[in-house]
Amino acid sequence: MPLLAGFATSLSLIVAIGAQNAFVLRQGLRREHVLPVVLTCALSDALLISGGIAGLGALLTRSQLALDMAKYGGAAFLYLYAAFALKRAFNPGSISPADHAPTALRSVVLTCLAFTYLNPHVYLDTVVLLGSLANQRGTDGRWFYGLGAVAASFIWFFSLGFFSRTLTPVFSRPRAWQYLDTAIALLMTTIATWLLLP
Repeated sequence: MPLLAGFATSLSLIVAIGAQNAFVLRQGLRREHVLPVVLTCALSDALLISGGIAGLGALLTRSQLALDMAKYGGAAFLYLYAAFALKRAFNPGSISPADHAPTALRSVVLTCLAFTYLNPHVYLDTVVLLGSLANQRGTDGRWFYGLGAVAASFIWFFSLGFFSRTLTPVFSRPRAWQYLDTAIALLMTTIATWLLLP
């Protein structure tokens, strides 16, 4: 039961469309560094969930400075990424590998890490919430709960990254990329603004 509860709770938290999911979707559609991206997301979740179960959540809730740094740093990063997405929307391309210059692996992974660790909600949801829910399951049950949560993360990110390519025929048209990048720009701007609200 703790395994299934952890799986269901984690999946409900990560399936919501957010900045990180939009980035993974875009990389999957471009078929560019998909495995490193999904591994970065899933392994980061595993690290954060384990930290929450081990007690990191309690420390974070006491550090307003750490939460503020993530909040303002995350908002600045999201506004910047929104600007890049908007710029792409005005210059749409195709997802055919021949139609776009590849992005360096290092740059993609660093962007993915920024989406993960500069989001204060990842600490509240993954570390604090999942950590506290896991610890309600007792000494043994908490790690089974965490294992279920980690499994959900791996399944979700691998599915999102690799099955998004089934949409390739749709995104072979520049207009579809225009819509996607415009939606991403609006999403990033909305999330960034929401982060800054009191």
